[in-house]
Amino acid sequence: MERYDIAIIGTGPGGVSAAITARVRGKELILFGSRRLSEKVEKAHSILNYPGLPNVSGAELARAYRTQLDGLGIPITEKQVTAVYAMGDYFAIQTPDDMVESSTVILAAGVVAARPLPGENEFLGRGVSYCATCDAHFYRGKTVAVLGYSEQSCREADFLAETCEKVLYFPAAPHQVQVGSSVEVIPEKPAAILGDRQARTLETKTGKRFDVDGIFVLRASVAPDKLVPGLAVKENHIRVDLQMRTNLPGCFACGDVAGPPYQYIKAAGQGNVAALSAVAYLAEQK
Repeated sequence: MERYDIAIIGTGPGGVSAAITARVRGKELILFGSRRLSEKVEKAHSILNYPGLPNVSGAELARAYRTQLDGLGIPITEKQVTAVYAMGDYFAIQTPDDMVESSTVILAAGVVAARPLPGENEFLGRGVSYCATCDAHFYRGKTVAVLGYSEQSCREADFLAETCEKVLYFPAAPHQVQVGSSVEVIPEKPAAILGDRQARTLETKTGKRFDVDGIFVLRASVAPDKLVPGLAVKENHIRVDLQMRTNLPGCFACGDVAGPPYQYIKAAGQGNVAALSAVAYLAEQK
């Protein structure tokens, strides 16, 4: 299996900056994220404090990012990263399709706005999953609930319907719901996950309860401490030092996920520092 020097998770200003610096320093890298880059950037009406680009719109900045990535030959891998495991001298990065190995990791996926549901953390790995492709086989012939947050959630619900006997789809956030006839859409907002040793019931805000064998929480991104077991966080932000190092050797973080202020220029600067720190770490290991 090919092992990258640096894996970067996130295509906002921090991730893009880290990727550019890593490529300029001659490292083999993989960049995970959306080809559309950051939705937050794309929707910005006017950015006033980005040096050299006065009063630039978010859409213009995103186009400039894409142009520079393309010019440097940096492709974007549009796969959701569902887990990152520290394996000692490398990291194993799990996606719905495969595992990717990298000597270092830079986390730049932004802040997860949604708070976990009551019971979500308690039952994670015991009936609660963040990856349909990874865990569908555990629920063959069973009933599952899908908490959908985006159009991607709809596609994963359809995939689950190929394996599970029954799939209940709960639109947990506003989005266009387009699922196949095998998926039952229930217009209720999730409120809590209940169970004993395993997650057994989804309770909605109207007080209704649905008994299921498993619950898939399909947000666009996963809270950092759930994404990377053992990662030190504080108030949902990753703890870093001035070199963007986390408590896990070889793992770095930058941008909004590393804490406020939530500024594009700050994220880009931290991405540069994170990449340089990853390069220095690689040199130390050799």
